[in-house]
Amino acid sequence: MPPRNRRTRPLAAAAWVGGLALVALLAGIALGVGGARGGAEPPAARTAPTPAATVPAPSGDDAPAGTTASSGPAPVASVTPAPAPVRFTLVAAGDVLPHTPVNDSARTADGYDFAALMAGVRPYIEGADLALCHMEVPVSPEGVEPSGYPLFSAPKAIVRDLAKVGWDGCSTASNHSVDRGTAGVEATLDAFDANGLQAAGTARTKKEAATTAVYEVTSGDRTVTVAHVSFAYGTNGMPVSAPWQVGLFDADAADPQPIIDAARKARKQGADVVLASVHCCVEYQTAPTDAQRAIAQKIADSGQVDLYIGHHAHVPQPIERLDGGPSGHGMWTAFGLGNFLSNQGTQCCVAATQNGVLLSATVTVAADGTVKVKPAWTGTTVDRLGGHAVHVLTDIGGGAGTLSGAEVDSRLAAVTDAVGAHAPMHREPVTSLADHVVAVPRTDGA
Repeated sequence: MPPRNRRTRPLAAAAWVGGLALVALLAGIALGVGGARGGAEPPAARTAPTPAATVPAPSGDDAPAGTTASSGPAPVASVTPAPAPVRFTLVAAGDVLPHTPVNDSARTADGYDFAALMAGVRPYIEGADLALCHMEVPVSPEGVEPSGYPLFSAPKAIVRDLAKVGWDGCSTASNHSVDRGTAGVEATLDAFDANGLQAAGTARTKKEAATTAVYEVTSGDRTVTVAHVSFAYGTNGMPVSAPWQVGLFDADAADPQPIIDAARKARKQGADVVLASVHCCVEYQTAPTDAQRAIAQKIADSGQVDLYIGHHAHVPQPIERLDGGPSGHGMWTAFGLGNFLSNQGTQCCVAATQNGVLLSATVTVAADGTVKVKPAWTGTTVDRLGGHAVHVLTDIGGGAGTLSGAEVDSRLAAVTDAVGAHAPMHREPVTSLADHVVAVPRTDGA
């Protein structure tokens, strides 16, 4: 997968690049000291040392007792400034669930254009340093037509268009991950690779499964590593060909240990920030279940995860800070971000499935490694009868498409009530704080 760099300055993304630079620097020093042939430096090449800046010695009555005007300069202490913190903005969204009517809305004369459906939210995505979606369904393998519920299969164009509107990567562990078997898992990750997107939660090989999805965020002369892990409660009874193909955990037993283990492994491998996407629990219910809360609290108590990003309920759920977290000052938890793009609504489910949450956060990594997450949120909705256009609710107060102003107000109120008052609502797109972000390839799929 080619590295995806959304910033203007190039990133030395791999550690060996820094190693080569260090070798070159040491080689240059060696040549400067020993000469090209290793002998003494030729006289002509010698230069006088540059005098250090001095402070004039005091004289006369200004001189302290015991000194003279010829005592020489006083020593000047050298102060090394502390490294500046790395700050970046993050956006995450709800489920990308392209039912057949969604695919029909995106269909064009020569293919599909899902980017047109997401145009209303595009500024809120591409403005962030790191944007993560949740791809709930597999991409259609070769020879398989796109399909909807109950066995999903999305046109591969949807991955291209997710990249086009600014997403950097997605979580891919869900109850629909293996709807099209191994071929679907492979087709999905191949499409992500082809479009420069990172993926976390599914794998083509055991080696790939063992490689954490990471992003490198650079600000000034500092680079921090952001790890993304993704797990689901199950696969709707569909067989999984190998235990490493999809990240799974036992939600019925409220046992998130595989998630905790993956986060701990990421930290041992050098991750400064760990994000966990968790796909579980009860659908169409705004209040988190007891098991859902227990799962999130155990993850918070582990001290391994900086931000919990929830999926699967298909309706917006609360955003809260739970006790625990890596610093002991809590772990922000978005229990469920609802739907980002789907055909769900009152005709099949509940009204709240039309809505979603864009979770935004400013993440600060201090010089000592302490991480601070400052979250916010923005309400979204799908105009299901208006070509499945996705809108930011606060941008269409007077109505848009088939949505009246009163309907928009009603949907925004519903999202606001569901999310709660722990995190503020944002009415404007987030903006970039870092210099650049690179999605580091997991493997070549071999």
